[in-house]
Formats: sequence, C-alpha cells, structure tokens
Amino acid sequence: MKLTLLELVELVGGELLQGQPDLELSGFESLKNARPCDVSFLDASNYAEALSTSKAGVAIISQKLMTSISAPETMALVVVENAARAFDKVVRKYGAPTIEFRAGIDPSAVIGEGAKINADKVEIGPNAVIGAGVVIGDGSSIGACATVGLQAVLGEDCKIAANVAIREGSQIGNRVIIHSSTVVGADGFGFEFNNGRHEKVEQLGIVRIEDDVEIGACTTIDRARFGETVIGAGTKIDNHVQIAHNVVIGKHCIIVSQTGIAGTCVIGDYVTMAAQVGIAPHVEIGSQAVLGGGAKVISDLEGGQTYFGYPAVPMKEELRSKMHLKRLAGLFKRVKKLEQGD
Repeated sequence: MKLTLLELVELVGGELLQGQPDLELSGFESLKNARPCDVSFLDASNYAEALSTSKAGVAIISQKLMTSISAPETMALVVVENAARAFDKVVRKYGAPTIEFRAGIDPSAVIGEGAKINADKVEIGPNAVIGAGVVIGDGSSIGACATVGLQAVLGEDCKIAANVAIREGSQIGNRVIIHSSTVVGADGFGFEFNNGRHEKVEQLGIVRIEDDVEIGACTTIDRARFGETVIGAGTKIDNHVQIAHNVVIGKHCIIVSQTGIAGTCVIGDYVTMAAQVGIAPHVEIGSQAVLGGGAKVISDLEGGQTYFGYPAVPMKEELRSKMHLKRLAGLFKRVKKLEQGD
C-alpha cells in the first residue's frame, strides 16, 4: 500500500480537516495499534478515547462524532458520513489480494454424469467432487476438496470454499458464499426410542438457501425431515452455528457464532442473534427481534423487542431482575437482624 493523504480523501469521498495533502501512507490499522504511516478510523463514540492517544497518521471520522472528539494535533483528519464504510474501501483496495476467479475445471476434479456445468464460466478446484445431475450457475467457484452432492443446484456467482460439503438435493441461490468446512444438508438429528434403543428417523427433505446469504466456517445446516430447511435471502451466518432440521429463517437475519437453533423453529425477518444464543424446538420468533448474547429461548417471542437471559425475556425485565438480585444480600442482612431482635 502506498498513497498520499490527498489520494485517500479522493478514494473515500471525504473532507480533509487537518493534515498535509502530500503525507505518504503505507498501511491501515486500529487506532490502538496504528503507526504514523497508517490510516485508521472512528465510527463509534466508545472509541473516542483511543483516538486521543492514537499514533495514526490519519483518522477517518464519521461526521456525527466530530463535536465529541479530541484528536492529536499531529493527526490528519478526514471527515465522511460513515467512517466504517470509508475505511472498508481502503481495506478492499489495499488489503491482502482476494483469490481471483479463473474459469475451468481442474483435472483432478470428479464430475458426475449429467452435471450441468459450463466449464468456460465456472471454476472447480483440485479434488472437488461434483455429483450426478448437479447444476452449477455461471460465475460460481467450487474450492479444493469441496463436494456437491447428487442433484444439488447452485445459482450464479456463488463462492464455495475448500472442504465445504453440500449434500444431495440442496438448493443454493445466487451470490451465496459458504466458507470452509461448513456442511449444508446433513441429516437432521432425528431418533425414536423404541424397544430400548434409539432408532434413526429418515431425513428426506432438503436445504434451500436463498440469494445473497453468507455462511461462516464450520457451520452446519441440517436437511429437513420432510419439506425444507430454509435460509432467507440476505441472511448472514457466523462460524460454528448449528441450524437443525425444518428450521425456517427469514430474510436479512444476523446469526453470530456458537448459536444453536433446534428443529422446526421459525425465525422472522431482520432478527439478530448474538453469540451463544440457544433456541428450543418449535419456537417462533417475530421479525426484528434482537436476542442478546447467551440468551436461551424456550417459548415464542414477539418481534421488535430486545431479549436477554434464561429464559429469554424483554431487556427491561431482565435488567430489573438483576437489580433485585443485587439487593438480596442487603435484604438477607436486614431479615437476620430482625430475627435476632437487633
């Protein structure tokens, strides 16, 4: 990376408040770790103190924060509407190069009978296995050692990373990104206890993933027992998430790491689940609900509210309960004194 402060201003479409336009920059970093040759950014007020002590050569600042910050005089300031997005432009242009799409099928890949693939418009990496009857849309790439099962369908411009397993019959929309070691379409966890043993229940449905979904590494999405497990358009799923059979997730949801969703749950649109959320079977969660980190959901929740705790309750109720718990020690002391006649 090598650019001047003036070139940075032009790249992000910002306004230069202080600093020399010919200042040379060679990297980007967090406010805490930045050097005088680095670009950093501030988009949240809780990092304002880090800005005041940062050694960054230039900071990209969101306009909304300009009245509440104190920056070193030696630091150049570039003001934009949204500093996080502006900084992302810098990272995208000057960060580590992304893997370029190169159409073609590696000689070591195995392609099943009747697979519909345009070798001039699809990339299939080394040792990938494509099952019989698979359909892969133009512009899609399949990473090394990935598998796409019998009669699965992938849309256009998908990015399937190395070692991903897409099981038979799965349906993947356009522009879907799936990171390494994720499994789509494994059997749901279904057993019936009969005559002293657990007997497997057949899982004969599929997984359907709509357009513009991104799924992190080591996540599992189980096929339906019958019908479909559905991931709605635009939903983003982190690493190490478990989604069980027949779950239906709405559009543009955010699901963070180590969340587990049990079978047959229905999740509305624009729902956010923080890390380590757990949801019991057959639960419905309304659109635009927010589940705080570690929340455990055991019954239906209305949309449009923020929930915490176990069992998950509205945030105000959870905070009130915690406040009462803090007062218990003092209450016990008072009761003890009363019992002793003090």
